[in-house]
Amino acid sequence: MDKEDIRKYLEGGDLRTIGGVNFLVPLIRDQKDFDLLFHYLRFKDRHIVMRAADAVEKITLRHPEYLESHKGHLLGLLQSAEDKELKWHLSLLVSRLPLNDHELEIVLAKLKEWASDPAESRIVRVNALQALCDIKDQDPGLEKDFRTLIGKLQKEEIASINARIRKLKIS
Repeated sequence: MDKEDIRKYLEGGDLRTIGGVNFLVPLIRDQKDFDLLFHYLRFKDRHIVMRAADAVEKITLRHPEYLESHKGHLLGLLQSAEDKELKWHLSLLVSRLPLNDHELEIVLAKLKEWASDPAESRIVRVNALQALCDIKDQDPGLEKDFRTLIGKLQKEEIASINARIRKLKIS
């Protein structure tokens, strides 16, 4: 598989469609294929970036180790992302990375910012909340801050956020 083969699955449609992502995902069989796909997170076309991020997210559910060589780039994207469709996926992707203390501090700050910001899309906020919960589960020392954030978010009375909180079984 080469870059152009991958690109064909990422093109076309609008921001409401995932194009050929579900056909592409099973074709990514190793780190080399994944690296070619990851290249498209740097693309200028927002549609292609969104679909590449969706494919990367789906693949790394089973192979989170594929992300490790791209950690620096992901952390950079986390700081610079503007498009909500990329933020949706970045939230979940960074929660799958092995992070040192400094990186964890950066990731937690950005995820808390996105989860707390009423100007962010609700999907960005819900995915940031999910990522924070996933990270908290790896480091129980984060429980108190997480519960404080949950309390703040519940007071906003936003159905999608409260539904995620219930799904996370936060009491």
